Amino acid sequence: MFRIDSSPFLPRSLQSRGVFDPHHAHPASSESPMTAPPSNAPPLLSSSLHSLPLLARGKVRDNYAVGDDRMLMIATDRISAFDVVLGEPIPGKGELLTQMAMFWFAHLGHIVPNHLTGDDPQSVVQPDEREQVRGRAMLVKRLKPLPIEAVVRGYLAGSGWKEYQQSQSVCGVALPAGLKNASRLPQPIFTPATKAEMGDHDENIDFDQAVALIGADLAARVRDISIQLYETAAAIALKKGVIIADTKFEFGLDTDGTLTLMDEVLTPDSSRYWPVEGYAEGINPPSYDKQFVRDWLEQATVDGQPWGKRPPAPAMPPDVISKTAAKYREAFQRLSA
Repeated sequence: MFRIDSSPFLPRSLQSRGVFDPHHAHPASSESPMTAPPSNAPPLLSSSLHSLPLLARGKVRDNYAVGDDRMLMIATDRISAFDVVLGEPIPGKGELLTQMAMFWFAHLGHIVPNHLTGDDPQSVVQPDEREQVRGRAMLVKRLKPLPIEAVVRGYLAGSGWKEYQQSQSVCGVALPAGLKNASRLPQPIFTPATKAEMGDHDENIDFDQAVALIGADLAARVRDISIQLYETAAAIALKKGVIIADTKFEFGLDTDGTLTLMDEVLTPDSSRYWPVEGYAEGINPPSYDKQFVRDWLEQATVDGQPWGKRPPAPAMPPDVISKTAAKYREAFQRLSA
């Protein structure tokens, strides 16, 4: 259904040579830029609204009920890795994630409806709460979430690379022999996962398991729409010099049963972003996502022992915090150029 003869997610010059071609990285673009968020807002580790009931605190977002049919989603500056929330905020992260998500919602709205209401998030809070909301919140429809994460992979990386080495497949999708770490896949593949409770790990599943959870028709629609979203976004990002190696989408159903894109979309927290100039097969390419924090945690110790990837996480030193913040800013600046 989705042709990849002229792949939007890596130019042929790069596919054939595995090197950077500057003529493909930054062509002139008519895409509307994102509004740069203010850089002087104090970090927000946790919100504390008194005018709305708290529904849940996730790894990054705090969700508040706005009546029975809407929800205020506040992107804090928390960061998680290995499904564990770290104790230190990344300054500016929540605003950057929100601006990037809004950018992608605007560019993908022709493919599938999304959960945005179009209402100003500051309109539903009290004046003394607006600083916690400004630039970092979305006012959205309340949906019935589907119990799967819709992961799409255009490249072999992370857990997909590990699984491929064992079985030459990823989530039940057979792949050609001879692929390397970071290889471009022959075509994007849909590799769903179950949604884990905070502190637990998401579990990769195959398509048949997704069908068992949400039904054959809905699973097929989620798969096809997710691949279309990925291919569209990959083409846009490539014009900005960014490869989207993989990403995850979340969907819900509204009161009419309409399939709706929800939560964050195509941010560095939910996607693997690679700068084109750093791409090569056989390595872990440099990234704009949380890989910097993951790499630091892999060598971090607690009481002289390697950290076991369970709470509590070791405290991030200031240089890790500042370098991580810089990665998020760089991703935002490149996409918004």
